[in-house]
Amino acid sequence: MPELAVTPNSLFSKFSDVRKRVERIDAFGDVRPFGVVFEELLSPTRAMVDGREVVLAGTNNYLGLSYDETCVAAAKTALDQHGTATTGSRLANGTYSEHVRLEEELKDYFDASSAIVFTTGYQSNLAAIGALAGKGDHLIIDTDSHACIYDGCRLSDAETHVFRHNSPENLERRLARLPETGARLVVIEGLYSMFGDVAPVAELTEVAHKGNAMILVDEAHSVGCYGYKGHGVSAAQGVLDKVDFITGTFSKSFASIGGFCVSRHPELEMIRFTSRPYLFTASGSPANVAVARQALDIIAKSGANRANLWARVRQLYDGLLSLGLTPLSPPGPIVAVEISDELTAVRAWNDLLNQGVYLNLALPPATPQSKSLLRLSVSAAHSEDEIKKILDAFRVVPTGKTLRTAS
Repeated sequence: MPELAVTPNSLFSKFSDVRKRVERIDAFGDVRPFGVVFEELLSPTRAMVDGREVVLAGTNNYLGLSYDETCVAAAKTALDQHGTATTGSRLANGTYSEHVRLEEELKDYFDASSAIVFTTGYQSNLAAIGALAGKGDHLIIDTDSHACIYDGCRLSDAETHVFRHNSPENLERRLARLPETGARLVVIEGLYSMFGDVAPVAELTEVAHKGNAMILVDEAHSVGCYGYKGHGVSAAQGVLDKVDFITGTFSKSFASIGGFCVSRHPELEMIRFTSRPYLFTASGSPANVAVARQALDIIAKSGANRANLWARVRQLYDGLLSLGLTPLSPPGPIVAVEISDELTAVRAWNDLLNQGVYLNLALPPATPQSKSLLRLSVSAAHSEDEIKKILDAFRVVPTGKTLRTAS
C-alpha cells in the first residue's frame, strides 16, 4: 500500500485507523483477504489465485449456474441482439423487452401482482424501502439487517426502529410502543448472510400484521435454495401469500447481476415514479437480464441443483462437526465458523488459502455481535471431493476454539 501524506485537516485523516488495520491484516500473507484477485476462473468452483488453483468456497454461487450452458448461451444471444448496455434508466431509454419479460416471469413465479427489476440487489432494498416508507411512517428492522436495508432506511424520511434479531416477542413489543399515526413496515431477511441463520418468517409476519404493519422479506440468499420450487424461506414456512413484499438479487443463485421486488399489492408499481435508485440509475444490461431469465426458468422447473446443494451442505456441515468445529447456525447454504479473535481468523484464512481453499474472511464491523468469522458458501456445483478438500484443509489449519454452538 503506497505511503500517503495526510494532514490533520485532510479529508483522508479519518481513514488513518482503517489504514493501520488493513496493513496489519495484509501483513499475514501474500494475498489481501479483502479484494482477492481471481486471475482466471476455471469453473464455478475453481479459480487461479496468486498463481495457484484453489477451490472456491466463498462465492455465493449457490446453484452453480455461472457456467451453465443455457445461461451462457442466453447472455451471448442477448449481446448479439441488444448490444452491451442500455445507457439509460428505466423511465428514460433503459426499458427493453427483456426487462418487461423478466418482470412478468417473476410475477408468475411468485404469484405476485407486481414486480420491479432493479440494476443491483443492493438497489432493490434502497429503492423499495426508501420509497415505500415516507415522512411520518415507521420502519422496524431486524438488528442484524444487511447494510442495504440500513441504507434504505437512511434514504427514507421515515423513523427507523430496531428489534432484537429473529425475535417475534421483541418485535411485538416494539410495534406496541409506536404511535398510532403513520404507516408501518417491518423489514427482515429470510436467510442472514453472515451467520447463515434462518428467520422465523411465519411468526414475524403474523406479529407484523397483528401490529398493523406490512412486512418486507429480503430473500437475497434464500431464493433458489429454500422451498419446493426455490421461492425462498417465506415459501418454505408457508407464508409466501401473506408476505407483503419480497426483495432479492440476481447475483447469487441466479448467477447474474441485478435485483427485484415483488408484491401481492399492485400498488408497488407506483414506486417506479418516486424511487430515486430506480429513476436515476441505468437499467441492467441485456446480457445480465437474459441470464436472470434463464436462471429463473431453471430454478422454477428443476430441483436437481437444489438437491445437489443440500447434499453438499450436509457433507460440509457434518464434516466440520466431526472436526470439533460447530457452525453458528443449523445446516444451510451459508456455513459460518466463529474464530476466537481477529488475528487468529486472519492467520487461519491465509493458511486455508495456502491449502488451496478460498473462503470469506468476515470481521467487525461487517459482522453481527463483533464476531470474527470464516464464512463458507456451498454450491450445487461442488463435488464430494471438493468438499472433502475443504474439510482436509480445516483439519490441518489452526483455527482456535469455536466459542459457542448453534442455537
